[in-house]
Amino acid sequence: VIMDNIDKKILGLLQENAELSVSDIADRVGLSTTPCWRRIQNMEKNGVIKGRVAILDADKLNVGVTVFVAIKTNQHNPDWLKQFAEGLEKIDEVVEVYRMSGDVDYMLKVQVPDIGAYDKVYKRLISIADMFDVSSHFSMEQIKYTTKLPLDYIR
Repeated sequence: VIMDNIDKKILGLLQENAELSVSDIADRVGLSTTPCWRRIQNMEKNGVIKGRVAILDADKLNVGVTVFVAIKTNQHNPDWLKQFAEGLEKIDEVVEVYRMSGDVDYMLKVQVPDIGAYDKVYKRLISIADMFDVSSHFSMEQIKYTTKLPLDYIR
């Protein structure tokens, strides 16, 4: 997907506030409304813009405890991964999952209200597939959080 500086500005604005009207965005990037709308539609069609969501406050929803879970497995095959991924989809508290390089095979981010709730998630987690090691790390403080991606690398 080829994008120019105007597309980059549009993306920056949408990352700051996806509720901005097309006319507001157009004014800020120096376009009229219709071409701006077309650019946004094109970026949505091409998958650059995957969706628009509300960012919720975990503390106010009583899931302010963040747990990072490092998983090691000795099962490196498609069937295990399919079972593991399908099992994780059923655990709402697991909000992010990454396959890693290095000593850890998978890293999960889990949001829960407290340690007791995490223990229940842990028990569900270890029942979905054979794992060699599961190591849980509780976040003490969130230093930085953003959903904004860096835009300086757009070609």
